[in-house]
Amino acid sequence: MPDNVALIIRFHPVGGEDVSVMSGDFDGEPEALVAIARAVDERRSLVLTRARYDREADVNGVVINLANVVSVRVSKTDSAEAGQYL
Repeated sequence: MPDNVALIIRFHPVGGEDVSVMSGDFDGEPEALVAIARAVDERRSLVLTRARYDREADVNGVVINLANVVSVRVSKTDSAEAGQYL
């Protein structure tokens, strides 16, 4: 993932399993959080153009419907120590 910081974005949907995406679309955690919060507030999907779904090797475009997502965690690492959902 060139240029931008590789971030792990974990989505927790209502009544479903977590979805984890590695994204190089943002310069850092604050920018990612603002973009996600804006998408939630505007009731639209989040579009990532440089993402890896569930640790796949290929970089793809991903559209995430945030309608049923109850929480999102953004971090540079993917581990239990990265923090809890709010």
